[in-house]
Formats: sequence, C-alpha cells, structure tokens
Amino acid sequence: MGSYVADLPKLHIETPCIRSHELSQAAGCNIYLKLENLQPSGSFKSRGVGALMAKAMLAAGGGQVRFYCSSGGNAGLACAEAARTLRRPCDVFVSTLSPTMVLDKLAALGAVPHRIGKDWPEADAHCRAAAAADPTGVYVPPFDDPAIWQGNGTLVDELVALEANRFFPGNGDGEAGLIDAIVCSVGGGGLLNGIMQSIERNYAPDPPRGSPSSKSRHHHHHHRSSRHSRSSSGGSNSSSSSSSGVRHRPAVLAVETAGADSLAACVRAGSHVGIPGITSIAVSLGAPRVSERTYQWAEACHATSLTFTATSTSAFSSTFGKLHTNTGSSGLVAAAKPESATRLVSAVVGDADAVNACARFLDDARMLVEPACGATLAAVYARKDGGLLRAALAPDADDRRWATMNVVLVVCGGSGISANLLARYRRDFGV
Repeated sequence: MGSYVADLPKLHIETPCIRSHELSQAAGCNIYLKLENLQPSGSFKSRGVGALMAKAMLAAGGGQVRFYCSSGGNAGLACAEAARTLRRPCDVFVSTLSPTMVLDKLAALGAVPHRIGKDWPEADAHCRAAAAADPTGVYVPPFDDPAIWQGNGTLVDELVALEANRFFPGNGDGEAGLIDAIVCSVGGGGLLNGIMQSIERNYAPDPPRGSPSSKSRHHHHHHRSSRHSRSSSGGSNSSSSSSSGVRHRPAVLAVETAGADSLAACVRAGSHVGIPGITSIAVSLGAPRVSERTYQWAEACHATSLTFTATSTSAFSSTFGKLHTNTGSSGLVAAAKPESATRLVSAVVGDADAVNACARFLDDARMLVEPACGATLAAVYARKDGGLLRAALAPDADDRRWATMNVVLVVCGGSGISANLLARYRRDFGV
C-alpha cells in the first residue's frame, strides 16, 4: 500500500496565474487569469474529480475499480482523462443536452459514453444505478462530494503561495499586494465550495459561526510576513489584523448565465430552491439545484445577488430579501453578515454576454473557452470599465482605489466548444 501511494500519478497540474494587460485595461483594475483551462482534461474539473478518484484508488489498494461519472461534459472528461492515466475503465453518463463533440472526446479517451436523460439529474440517476450494480463500481459525482471540494480548493492554495511571495502588486509603498477578489463560474457549486473552504482555511483565524467549515476544520498554518487590507484612503495598504483578529481575505464573485442560475435563485428566495430546467447554452452549468453545501455558504455569508443585462444591473438583495449595499473600509461590497465571513456575491449574465466574452477572450488571450467559462469573463467584458465586476465588488470605490485592486478570474476552461460552434453562437446572438 505504501509503495502504491508513492506511485500514484498526479491527476492535475499547478496552473499558471498571469496578469492580463488586455483584461486589466477593460476592467480598470489588475486582472489575473488562473488558467485552469490548461488542466489535463481542459478544465478545473481535473482537480476535484482527480482527487476523488485518487482517494478511491487508495481505498481499493490499487485493485479493480471501474469509475462511473455523470456530467454535463467537463467532469466526465476529467474522469475519462484520470481513468486513462490510472489505467482503469470508466463510464460517463451525459444528458441529451451535451453536444456530440463531448461524446466523441470521451470515446477518444477510452471512456464508455452514455447519452441518456433530458437533463443532468436524469443522467445522474442512470449513472448511480449502473455504479451500484457493479461490485467494482465507484460513483464519481461532478460536484457534490467533500473530496471534490478539497481538490478544487487547491487552486486557492496556489494563489495564497503567490500572494506570500509578493507576486501581486501593492500601491508602490513597498507593501505586499493582496488578492482582493476571486471570480468563478458556478454550476452545481463544486468549484465555489472548494474556493470558499480554502479561503476559510488559508485566511480566517476561525470560520464564521454557522459556516460549513465551523464544525470540522483542518488548520493549515500559512505564515506570511505581512497581511494587509485596503484602507479607505484611496486603496493604500495597512495592517489587516484588527482587535477582533479578522484578516483581509478575498471577496468571491460567483457568476452564472440566465437559464442556469440556480445559485442566484437560492439567494433571491432565501431558501434552497431549484430552477425548473436549464435553458442556457452554458450546459456545463446545468445543475437545476446547487449542492446543499453551496447553499450553506450563501446563507452563512449572507450572499448578495445582482442580475446584469446589456443596459443595467439590478439592486443587490440579501439571502433573506433585504437590501444590503453598504460599503466597508476596503471599498468592496459588504453585506450584513458575520464579521469574519467571506464576502460572497452572486451574479447572473445573459448567454449573449458569455458568448461575446468568449469571442473577445479568444482575441485577447488566444484561448478558446466555452460559454460556462465566458460567464466569468463577462464580468469584465460585458460593459465598459468592467461594469459588472465593479458593480459587484466595489461600487463606491473611486477610480484610484479601484485601479489598485487585484482580481483573479478562474478561467475554468471547458471542452464543449469549437471555432465553428463559437461562430454559430455569435451569429445566433448577434455578437
């Protein structure tokens, strides 16, 4: 068993984090790209799915295992890529919403693809039944498992290491720069859960009361020579340790497309609700209901929500429907919440915004990503001067303070796209 642990292949990579001049100009602040599209499977799913599969292999002592994964596409590709690396068979169940190109890619990786069910929940039910009927079967959910969240959270660990090494710029006063916010797309919530619990682990001296991490938390000590927060005087840095022991930590902006906005539905309703069905082209975000853990994070952080269109943004509304848009000394939106809770904002963009963002990102970064990833990029591209990004994170910050803020976009990637498909989407939406 010990030698097997040592020989277990690594199923994800540490991805680059680069500053984008083009997106920084578009947003008016410092934009960094965490390039999860460079993972072996083409998306961040390699982290969490790989972590769960490695855990299952270790539990089986390297013996016979067959993996069964349900997916909108990307989790299945991560499972297939990891299974190929581990030299184990796998079956992937996708719904009829998934494009043929995804099934072709699954088969090319050696997986057995099954297209069944009108949506992901139906495909997942078939997947679970098949795994249960196989004595060697291991069910691999696309997002709802603690091992997946822990695996996805490693991307924050990598950002924290960069922050400790003074990778991010300060204000020219010699102080280390901070990550002010992390932006990610959200479907079922596996990526968001990983980001949230990793922020709690790395930044918070204690998790907020009632948060999902408050009852069971492994303490990881990351000693930094300096932890700072933005002051109210134009974004200058000062010591973040207050009398309450609260330290600066990134805000989180979770973005969905309309028609796949299950997290926003929870925030608006103030309860763990779902949406009737998936009508967005971003089928990788196609979970009609976010995980229970995702809802718990939204509730614990008193998440706020806004919906963005080409012409306007809605008012923020708290989890319980009460308006909260007061701004703290950092210049970032502060909802009514426990003092130590991570600031969490849910945002919704249209499919046209996501497609336009994919097209602009292809020009700016020379990288092709799917509309599910375009939702995150739309936070910068959807309106001049990073309209959605600034409205969500720092609506009251002056230009000087906004210009000093460091925002990391998780370029989650995705394989459900091609040059021809993007061209078709652009024609369909007139962008």
